[in-house]
Order: sequence, then structure tokens, then C-alpha cells
Amino acid sequence: MDSFQKEQWHADMIAWRRNLHAHPEPGWLEYRTAAFVAAQLASLGLEVTAGRGACSSKARMGVPDAETIRAHEELALKEGVDPDWLGRMKGGHTAVVGVLRGAKPGPVIALRFDLDCVEVGEDEGSEHLPRRLGFASRRPGLMHACGHDGHLAIGLGVAAKLAASANELAGEVRLLFQPAEEGCRGAQSMVESGWLDSVDYLFCGHIGLKSKTLGEIVGSVSGFLSTTKIDAVFRGRAAHAGESPEQGNNALLAACAAALHLHGISRHGGGATRVNVGRLEGGAGRNVVPGEASLKLELRGETEELNAYMAGETSRILAAAAALYDVTCDWVTVGRGTSAEGDVSLIPLIEKECAALEAVGSFIGTLPFGASEDATFMLRKVQEQGGRGVYMLFGSPLAAGHHHPSFDFDERVLGIAAELLVRLVLACPYWPAEDQSGTFN
Repeated sequence: MDSFQKEQWHADMIAWRRNLHAHPEPGWLEYRTAAFVAAQLASLGLEVTAGRGACSSKARMGVPDAETIRAHEELALKEGVDPDWLGRMKGGHTAVVGVLRGAKPGPVIALRFDLDCVEVGEDEGSEHLPRRLGFASRRPGLMHACGHDGHLAIGLGVAAKLAASANELAGEVRLLFQPAEEGCRGAQSMVESGWLDSVDYLFCGHIGLKSKTLGEIVGSVSGFLSTTKIDAVFRGRAAHAGESPEQGNNALLAACAAALHLHGISRHGGGATRVNVGRLEGGAGRNVVPGEASLKLELRGETEELNAYMAGETSRILAAAAALYDVTCDWVTVGRGTSAEGDVSLIPLIEKECAALEAVGSFIGTLPFGASEDATFMLRKVQEQGGRGVYMLFGSPLAAGHHHPSFDFDERVLGIAAELLVRLVLACPYWPAEDQSGTFN
């Protein structure tokens, strides 16, 4: 790739990122985003699968209600989304897979990118770069505040370069564009759809997080926390708070009691655990005994066993709080991530390819993650069948932290990450370096 082509390639990624940033969409509703990705992949000559063929309908978690899905489908049509792509994705099936087959035999290599946004309103100040340059979110209350717009641009950039380098490619490349990463709701649906079957190498990654220096690459994070996301609804009986309070059963008090006691769950000697009630709402007015209240909470554990301990305690407390106030409580799991570790055996390969990139200024082999990601389901699937995978970090300074209204990153990271991923895809069939036979190990 000569310098002019490289500059244009980087410019294309920035343009894609800004287009996607302006039109954020939440999990399972990423119709415009997914159709944009699918159309770009198809234009490059990749085999594209979108919709039910790319994700298992039954394995989706935290799917919005039918009315919300219909409203977003209608909005997508109004915004000019191709009806053909939209038809394939109807009902909240917004996963996309692009496949590129090389000219030579080799491994199956998968790369994963996330489609969805965060439910936060974007900074409206004139100093916020996306606002100043005219590509801030056009959707109130929604924003690409976690860098997924950048991840998508990287994925499309990788597709463009690999499509132009097909003669150099050995094996098969699967580009997985996953819905609903926020809340850990989408990865398992792609695993169960079969797209991780037979994968020998899996590369996942994220802009920023614990790597905030442009040109820094972290080869593999460690210490993913297993997590469970729960929605709970308490149902009692509404009544007049002045005239006949004894006829009511206060669902809001039950929810409040549950929230307080959930945060009092005993920690475990086996490792780190977390609980957070992030939202509590209920009641209709100051003079009405609340007949309904709801909680949104999450649990985390250093291992699957620790997360299961937290889930067991949570079930006990929700039931006890409901019994205490003579109300009912129903709860459902709306998201889940498992614990996992990247394959350190791939770190020398990543370091080698980083050394060949002038824009990479520093390399860190591993860093603890200390949070959750549902890409762990993909990692585990690949590892269980004898493959290898990592979750990398692509360093960038941030205007504000992830999920903050002022979040933004240095767009130069797009080119760095895409170049590295392309090099890894082309190098994997011949790793370790001493094996030059053209077949993978």
C-alpha cells in the first residue's frame, strides 16, 4: 500500500466512524448501523450474512419489546436503510458476518467488532470535538460513548485492506459484527449461530480503557469478571395513602429494602465480587401506595463460581424482600458474561507485528481488565475447540472516560489498530516464525 492509498484508507475509516457516531443505536436495534456495515462489506466482495443467519434468535438476551423494535424499524426505513437488509434483520436480529476466503489454504481467523451505543446523551458544549465538527449524535439520549463507532470503522478498514490483499491471504477470515455488547447481551447468540465453530484464531479489542497513550498496544488483557445482569419487578397493591393505606402492599418499599440488602451481601474469600443496583423506580404519586417498582442490577465475580454465589444470594434477598412486604417479585437475567483469559502464547506474535509498525510506540504484554465483556463467550468457545484468542487494547487519549457524555478518542488510533489486525491476519498462518511451510499450527 503506497502512502497515498494509506492516507485514503485512514481517511475512509475516519469518515465511517463519524457517520456511525452521528447515528447511534442501542442493542438489538442497530438497523442503520448493521445495514451500513453489511453494504460496505458487500461492496468489497465479501460473503455477507445478516440477521437470523448471523445470530441465534433464542440465545439473544435483553431484547427490547415488540413495540420498541417496530418503532426502530420504521425509523430505519425513514432514514433510508435498504429494505432488503432491513428485511433480513427484522425482529431485532442485527448481527452481521463478513467472510473472506484466501487464495491459499490456512486457518480460520475471526475478528470481532461491536455495533451498539450507550444510552447517554452527548455533550452539547462547543468544546466537544464531535459537536464542533458536526458529527455529534443526532439521537437524544443515545451516544457512541464507548468507542464502538471506532471499532466498527476499524473492522471496515480491515475488510477493505484484506479484500485488496486476497492473493496474500491464507485460510478464511470471519469478521463478526456483534449487536448488544452493552449489558453483555449479544455474543452468545453469535456463538450459538455457529460462527465461532472451527475458528483457530480470534482477535478482539477495545479502544482506550486502561491504555490511554496513542501508539500503545496491549497484547492481551486478563482477569475478565463473570457477570449477570438482572431486571426485577416487585408487584404489590396500590391504595389511597391517606384514606386506606392498610389496603395497599407497598412494592416500592420492598424494592428499596432489596436494594439496600443486595449491597450488604457478604464478600467471598475465594476472590473479588461486585454488586450494583443501578436503577430503582416505582410509584405513581405522593398519595398512592406504590403498587409496582423495579430494579436494574448487575453482579460480578472473579470466577463463574463467585458470580454464581452472588446470584444465589441475590435470589434469596429478592424473595425475602418481597415476602417482608407481602408483594411478589419476578426477575429475569437480561445479560451475561463469563470469566476468561487470553492466550499468552499469541503475545510474541502480536509484539512482533507491533514492532513492524512505525506508529506503535510501546507494547505491553498483558494488563488486568477488572471488568466484564461478553466477548469472553467467543474466547471460551475458540479455546475449548483447541484454538487461541486474545482481547487487545488499542491505546488512545480520551476526552473523558467511557460512558461519559464527553467521551471521545484520537482518531489516529483507527489506522494503527486496523494495520495491526491486518498484519496479524496475514501472519497467523505462518506462526511460529520458524514454520514457513504455509500451513497453520
